[in-house]
Amino acid sequence: MDTVFHVEFPGLGLDLTLDRVAFSIGGFNVYWYGILIAAGLMLAMVFAFHYAADFGINSDRLVDVVFIGTVLAIVCARIAYVAMAPFEYQSVWEMLDIREGGIAIYGGIIGAFVFGGLAARWRKIPLLPLFDVVGMGFFIGQGIGRWGNFMNQEAFGCNTTLPWGMYSEGTSRYLTNMQQTLAAQGVTVDPTQPVHPTFLYESLWCLFGFLVLFLYMKHRRFHGQLFLMYLTWYGLGRYWIEGLRTDSLFIGNTNLRFSQVVALVTVAAAIVLQVYGWQKSRGHTPPLVTLAVDDLKKQKEAGDRFTPDTLPANASHKEFVAATAAMNQRLKELDLSVPAAEEGTPAAEPAEVPAEPAPEKPEGEEEPKAE
Repeated sequence: MDTVFHVEFPGLGLDLTLDRVAFSIGGFNVYWYGILIAAGLMLAMVFAFHYAADFGINSDRLVDVVFIGTVLAIVCARIAYVAMAPFEYQSVWEMLDIREGGIAIYGGIIGAFVFGGLAARWRKIPLLPLFDVVGMGFFIGQGIGRWGNFMNQEAFGCNTTLPWGMYSEGTSRYLTNMQQTLAAQGVTVDPTQPVHPTFLYESLWCLFGFLVLFLYMKHRRFHGQLFLMYLTWYGLGRYWIEGLRTDSLFIGNTNLRFSQVVALVTVAAAIVLQVYGWQKSRGHTPPLVTLAVDDLKKQKEAGDRFTPDTLPANASHKEFVAATAAMNQRLKELDLSVPAAEEGTPAAEPAEVPAEPAPEKPEGEEEPKAE
């Protein structure tokens, strides 16, 4: 595969030269594709760690969950792509070599939430709040990572006459090789004409979706709502964008595009669950967030002597950080060596002092008579 592309946007008068290789180390090429995906993941994690307290999540334990979820998301995304790729790989190494691109994003999303959810149960992190913050992080990661497709000149659409139509040696070669296959699917393409830059559409769709969720974050009605909004927004956009693409993965020998089918099912399920959540949350808004406890072991030992604090979800980030720190300081200072029965026992009332006897009257002295 070529490493240098001459990319044109004829309607905009732009002409760019792209090198897929960012740099080489000892003959090993490091591609922009991997760098951009990694950059998207890093920014998503920075966001998640920064706002973890607002969702009652301990950022230290979140590290384990993110690591497990990220690694297995990439594995699942690659497995899904290889399983449905319209060609045969020549070796196991080709199946594993992700530098050339080739991941099914829905496979990654499913892998991230399944295995990340299992890791969350293990690390005692609340599941629905975790999905809320991770959903927003996914928008960041996908919005930036899609530019890796641009550097590889892949994940583009069919021909277009719109001003932002894109053309390169990569688009021309791919459409030439796939022209007959696409014609059998009812898609007519001209390799010499510009195509839809669908990577750009999805990038903008995701980044705008992140902005919407971020602005709505403090107004959420129930835990898990932001995650369901993510699934709805991304699914709608992916269904539309996938219909423009020329490199879709199909289910078996059918003309059903894998991503479109998954998108439809996901959007339908997410909308139903959102309606249910709205109805159930009436009169109970905003939801309460249980603050993240740092020392789970001491919390367990303390039992009824320590109860985690809560804040309404619409409290500011500054309030969440301060309240979480104060609560964990209280737990840290809790003296478990003092028996629970003695701790907090009210002080004993002072003993009664016997009254002094009244002085004796001198003999002969009479009681005063009342007049």
